[in-house]
Amino acid sequence: MYMTAKQILAEIDRVLSAVEPQQVDGLLNAIVAANKVLIYGLGREGLVMKSFAMRLMHLGVPTAVVGEVTAPPARLGDLLLVSCGPGYLSTVDALVDVAQRAGARVAMITAQDAAELPRRADQLLLLPAQTMAKSEDGSGQAMGSAYEQSLWILFDALVPMLQVRLGQSIQEMRARHTNLE
Repeated sequence: MYMTAKQILAEIDRVLSAVEPQQVDGLLNAIVAANKVLIYGLGREGLVMKSFAMRLMHLGVPTAVVGEVTAPPARLGDLLLVSCGPGYLSTVDALVDVAQRAGARVAMITAQDAAELPRRADQLLLLPAQTMAKSEDGSGQAMGSAYEQSLWILFDALVPMLQVRLGQSIQEMRARHTNLE
């Protein structure tokens, strides 16, 4: 089925309208309370996660992307924020174990909250969109596009909320933007 941009935007709106406000608030609280936020995702989800890591850095939140050579270790008081749309990925499973053994909390965003791995997270946010794991969910888009697009918009919606909670002005955020471009 061919989808127009309007249909894709309507699908993203349906997905985001189904997100529980309490889960959003819980995720925001976990980010604000963390000593540092360690970000992880794979594939296109990983690209979206890296974009959010950038915004967290702009907000003054100590942030690192897992797997980058400059990523510090997970420790007590840290937050591992992962996207695991399909509900299970072996790398996410292993990283959750390592982070929890180190005393870090885990926040997970997923489309499959009934799976075993998401139930191990300290903070969970259900983003009920089509992923690679469940392609028959009614989206006319390729593979996990609906989940990835919804994840991007969700994060962009979280930024102004975090900005208020952290007391950050747009000028302070801009001052943290790279000048090496």
